[in-house]
Amino acid sequence: MIYRQYHTYLRLERSLSDNTVESYEQDLMKLRDYCAKNGIDPVKATFDDLQEFLYTQFKTDTNPRSQARIISGIRSFYKFLLYNKYIEQNPAELLAQPKLGSHLPEVLSVEEIDSMIACIDLSKPEGRRNRAIIEMLYGSGLRVSELVNLRLSNMYRKQAYMLVEGKGSKQRLVPVSDEAEKQFDLWMDDRAMLDIKPEYADYAFLNRYGRALTRSMIFHIIKELAAEAGIKKNISPHTLRHSFATHLLQNGADLRIIQQLLGHESITTTEIYTHINVEDLRRAILKYHPKNHR
Repeated sequence: MIYRQYHTYLRLERSLSDNTVESYEQDLMKLRDYCAKNGIDPVKATFDDLQEFLYTQFKTDTNPRSQARIISGIRSFYKFLLYNKYIEQNPAELLAQPKLGSHLPEVLSVEEIDSMIACIDLSKPEGRRNRAIIEMLYGSGLRVSELVNLRLSNMYRKQAYMLVEGKGSKQRLVPVSDEAEKQFDLWMDDRAMLDIKPEYADYAFLNRYGRALTRSMIFHIIKELAAEAGIKKNISPHTLRHSFATHLLQNGADLRIIQQLLGHESITTTEIYTHINVEDLRRAILKYHPKNHR
């Protein structure tokens, strides 16, 4: 009962994305399993119980970002319990978050993106679809979840805009580039040949069986193309989104316009791309300044 209520709380009251809800619930399941093995009621767990649980988790998972996410999920659960008066004190309140270093995401050059596109075999049934996917991710800066959930009914083809649903179910209008529009038209010709299941008829991108694509399938497509193009960077679909924003900024786009295009709630999130430019400047000094060539 409590866990169903918690699910509703995450979805409706906090308006978290499906991915965040799934992550929080997976981490909560780990806590429940730990408590079951040690004869502890999760609702009555103490600060020491939670500390010991985290110790068992972090022995194998040393990634600070994973650790921070688990702690965030556990805190969320006990805030919910406190809010709904299941507990009188929050045992997770003093859990310390690991310090996260500033992480600058990988960015592809225009040439690297072109080399990935050149590796797409357009003679294959999925070729033109994959080309359209690359153009949407790089040409409009979509998140992978926004791409797989994109609906035809939310694409305004004449105006070259699409309505996408981002984090927290927030919607925004995103322009479609000319090249993305062209490649999407070609994909639509192939899409019309599929045996599309009725429940997926409105999805923009489908697999060969007429069903919606999954996030993992998009990851596989991007990783495979990067490998074929000989790109050694650790990239994902999100790398194309980072590249979209970085290239806009490098070519003079205003940071607030980029913020709106990406659907960032805070400008500070978008400011990471200015840090990327600072790194570019530093690399230029190290490479070209004569003092560094001794």
